Amino acid sequence: MLCNINDTVRRLDLRSIIHRLESIRYSQAGTQVTLMHSFRFRSLGLKTIGVLLMTATLSTQAQSQKVVIAHRGASGYLPEHTLQAKAMAFAMGADYIEQDVVMTKDDHLIVLHDITLDRTTDVAERFPDRVRDDGRYYAIDFTLAEVRQLRASEGFDIENGEKTQGYANRFPIGESSFSVPTLSEEIELIQGMNKSTGKNVGIYPEIKGPEFHREAGKDISTAVVKMLKSYGYTSKQDKIFLQTFSFEELKIIHDEILPAQGVDLNLVQLIGDDSSYPWMFEADGMDKLSAFADGVGPEKGLVVSRDSQKANIQVSDFVTRAHAAGMQVHPYTYRLDPGQVPDYADSYEDLLEIHYFRANIDGVFTDFPDRAVEFLRNR
Repeated sequence: MLCNINDTVRRLDLRSIIHRLESIRYSQAGTQVTLMHSFRFRSLGLKTIGVLLMTATLSTQAQSQKVVIAHRGASGYLPEHTLQAKAMAFAMGADYIEQDVVMTKDDHLIVLHDITLDRTTDVAERFPDRVRDDGRYYAIDFTLAEVRQLRASEGFDIENGEKTQGYANRFPIGESSFSVPTLSEEIELIQGMNKSTGKNVGIYPEIKGPEFHREAGKDISTAVVKMLKSYGYTSKQDKIFLQTFSFEELKIIHDEILPAQGVDLNLVQLIGDDSSYPWMFEADGMDKLSAFADGVGPEKGLVVSRDSQKANIQVSDFVTRAHAAGMQVHPYTYRLDPGQVPDYADSYEDLLEIHYFRANIDGVFTDFPDRAVEFLRNR
């Protein structure tokens, strides 16, 4: 995989190239390769032009290997998982757009981060008698027709009986009108925009609470894979990653569901911390995982320690081990809200620099896809 081109080379002007082009450095599969060229001539020849073209090509390839995944859409600007947030992420240039998928009472697939509705909709006001004993309103207790009646909003908590936004600087609660979309609606939106723009933006669905759904008698993973197949996502060459936090479910998808449906999709194991599946952090853990997964999505603190300081950035061996096992690494979640950029980074862009290029990750899940896209474009 081609990576970072030496900034000095990219800044060379025509005059300096005429006198001497010392070297072009790039990285392939983690190995530094140096192409040495020395020119002493008075006019540009075909060889020099070829080097210039090669440099430009390598620069484009180097950045194209790093991807931007719109986390719940452009959720830093519009309410998460609404079609408006997805359209905005598409326009901002994201490579992939994420969908969290849960199931309704009547077996429809909807795009919702939680298995409950009360953090991002007005379900408590519209259906107050449908609350469970734990005080929550579960999507699985509502039909699609009922979900259609809800208004979606920026995520909130209830404090002293009042709604308080999780991120105060984001889109205000109660403004405009948003709803909870179905997975089919979102796929059709993205595929429709791909057709009308000539782009090829991918999708990145997550199976939410698979064990929860199975306990309720619902095989959400099979339903998702069947729908993906119906929309043409059938091979690893298609621009899709299917993710889950559950290794047990990942194994079922890999061993049973995909073969039964005659498809072969890229699978990603999400990892919240090193306590969920300790064996993944053992010496051969990534090799074992790679028998089922094509990529891993760790919480970003597993890649660069949160104990890092500006003068002491502590990069773990997580990415190195995952890459050695042939897997991509797409950590989450990169936000620029107040308090969300770790102290070891000077800015959101500095955070991206550290993770993309010092830690060598392959992509980021971010609520602010425009900023990540711009960062890679300008680097």
